[in-house]
Amino acid sequence: MDRLISVEEAKNIINEQQIKKKILRVPVQDALGKVLATDLYAPIDIPAFHQSSMDGYAFSFKYWKQEQSLSVTHEIPAGSKGPLRVPETNAARIFTGAALPLGVDTVVKQELIELKDNQIVIKDPSISLGDNVRLKGSEIKEGEQAVAAGTVLGPATIGFLCGIGLSEVDIFASPSVAVIVTGDELKQPGTPLAHGEVYEASSAMLSAALLQMGINRVKTYYVKDNLDDTIIQLQNALAFADVIILTGGVSVGDYDFVVRAAEACEVEKLFHKIKQRPGKPLFFGRKSEQMVFGLPGNPSSVLTCFYEYVWPALRSFGGHEKQLKTLKVPLRISYTKNNQLIHFLKGYYDNDKVTILHAQESYRLRSFAMANCLVVLNEEMKTYLEEELVEIHLIPTYG
Repeated sequence: MDRLISVEEAKNIINEQQIKKKILRVPVQDALGKVLATDLYAPIDIPAFHQSSMDGYAFSFKYWKQEQSLSVTHEIPAGSKGPLRVPETNAARIFTGAALPLGVDTVVKQELIELKDNQIVIKDPSISLGDNVRLKGSEIKEGEQAVAAGTVLGPATIGFLCGIGLSEVDIFASPSVAVIVTGDELKQPGTPLAHGEVYEASSAMLSAALLQMGINRVKTYYVKDNLDDTIIQLQNALAFADVIILTGGVSVGDYDFVVRAAEACEVEKLFHKIKQRPGKPLFFGRKSEQMVFGLPGNPSSVLTCFYEYVWPALRSFGGHEKQLKTLKVPLRISYTKNNQLIHFLKGYYDNDKVTILHAQESYRLRSFAMANCLVVLNEEMKTYLEEELVEIHLIPTYG
């Protein structure tokens, strides 16, 4: 009989697995949410030239005297080819983003001049050398590190990389995932139920969670409660995926075939059964570089085990931080559990206190649909009082 291991032991076993990360080169604009695999350096100075930061007039500060009029001899919009040269005693009409012509070094705002007969008089007594000019290389200099490996690429970082001229980046690739749903009683939504049948929710739920993680190489397999069929589909999944997630059939009943199928497919069992609720019969194994998770069949157990065990493992493939965000917060209402197992309970955290929601049974998803965290209650304690600090794991949000 399998020994029940602790939650800590189970998580340590998973965390200790060596993952060979795959590096993929992608267009910068396709890298949102991915982790950068290599350091990036600026290929050129940015800006690549001295640049006006506003609409105004460019002139040479050295050769200008207060109340002196300057002849406007050039007009320079953004994108003008050049370089042009402006005589030191003249000025150029210039617009935001345009390259400063040779011979000038300062820009005065257009609101702070008087213009008459193509002559300007500067009316800004506080102006100083270099005002309103973005110097060449002031954003970043050629060869300077732009972004370090390990950075999660967000919209601003993607914009920055495009702005320094980079079109592609090396990122850690997301894993491919196979979901195998087992059970004779399962029926797809939208079709009538016969007596004894239930609607299957786990595949859609897991696919949504994987898509939320940016994982889109996903295949779903449906298996009847039959050992041969389970073996065949597990073999198919192993031929495709880095990570295989099975739901149902993982306990020790007459119609539970996952563990036997894993053995037949030469998956090394690393643990089976944990001192927790829900999800006590959780299975984890490996075959070479591939991970295999056997989750319970009840949908609430599926999602709880996914977040606590599968989610961190999937994150490790992509180079991300591996654990759910954890907080210690006060309990709003006291709670008593009925056994000495670690409990992962659906909760709602309002940025002040956490409430343990109703409907904690493993077959019920209604409370999970309202939850934004999992409340972790340890093995030893049974009763938790109002205001007592408890650990919560925040469920990743979408949008």
